Parts: sequence; structure tokens; C-alpha cells
Amino acid sequence: MSETVGVRLDVVRVFCGPDGRHGNQLGVVRDGASVPGAADRQQLAAELGYSETVFVDDDERGVIDIYTPSVRLPFAGHPCVGTAWLLDVPELRTPAGLVTTRQDGEFTWITARAEWAPGRTLRRFASPDEVDALDVPPPGEWIYAWAWQDEAAGRVRARAFPGRGDGIVEDEATGAAALCLTAHLGRALNITQGVGSQILTAPGPSGLIEVGGRVALVSG
Repeated sequence: MSETVGVRLDVVRVFCGPDGRHGNQLGVVRDGASVPGAADRQQLAAELGYSETVFVDDDERGVIDIYTPSVRLPFAGHPCVGTAWLLDVPELRTPAGLVTTRQDGEFTWITARAEWAPGRTLRRFASPDEVDALDVPPPGEWIYAWAWQDEAAGRVRARAFPGRGDGIVEDEATGAAALCLTAHLGRALNITQGVGSQILTAPGPSGLIEVGGRVALVSG
């Protein structure tokens, strides 16, 4: 692990592409007790500047706390996938609910519910080229822009714009938004997001949805 602003930090890339590149960087403070207060955690997340930072409050039980640079989240996709890979635990306990996890070859999977990720606008475009050509919209609305690359095969091109005004103008890979799109379409998806990240999804029983991807260690 590396020493960053006074705490020991692991950094991983989540939802890497097939070539192992890209993915969304995630900071994980394994010793959550070293940053015990919500205000201090929020400050640290802002200083680190990752789209999300995870604080692990119990590594055996998988109890985690997730922050963007500006807000605390009850659930988020790429932090859960990255932390599940890093801790190698069968489940994670988030404020939103229990997230089960599994490893399948090079992919790490989590199971969660779309209602844990409210407030995202799914905006469909006619082609991947239109998605690629989008400018970053002004802050104020969380937009997941997407288009079919191959509808029959479930292949999607997407970009994500959190719109929080906290410096994260575009998210390279967002599991929670992929979860919402999967719930909306009711089918498994293979999503290429951002520069070249890959997110896989699969709807399951009782409203549960699996989200999976590759994880790579940056520093730790």
C-alpha cells in the first residue's frame, strides 16, 4: 500500500478493458478506523480526487463506506467490484444492503439492486458515434448516455456524466449506472464505457442484477 495524505491506501482500476487497460481508479482505505469520522472521510475523498473512495470498517465481514469527492453513497458499483476483488470476501455490507460477490476467472462479480442507485437519467442515442461526439453537459443532472453497438448481442456504447460539480465531469466506468440500464432493458449487457472500459451485467431473480468486470492493482 502507499502512504497518501497520512493514510495507507490501495488503488485499483475497476472494469478494465479486454487488453487490461483503462478502468476507473478506486482508492481503498483498508483500515477505516484510521479515518473514523464522516467529515474526515469526506475531506479525504475530496483530497484524493477519485470518483469514489472506499473505507473498510470490517474486512472480514466486508463492511464498507463509500464517498465521492462531494457526497457519501449508500451503494456504488465500481467500488464494490474493486473492493470485493481486493478483499476476496463473499459479501460486502453497504448502507443500501448486502452485496454478494463471486470470482469467475478474470472477472469479479457483485449482485445488487437498481433501486440502490437512484437519480440517474438514462439517455439513449441513435448510434455510438453520437455518444462519442457528446460534450460534457453542465452540472445538475446525472446522465448515462448510451447507444446500441449491436442490439442482438447486447453490446452497448456508453458514457457517464455525474453532474455533481465536484471535479468528476465524466466517469470512466460506472457499475451502478450499468445496473440501472440493465434493469431498464431487462437483459444482459456488454458495455464499453469511457475510453475503453468493459462492464458486463446479467439480470437475475427477484430484481437482483449481477455486474462484473476485471480489476487491476495500481498501487498496494
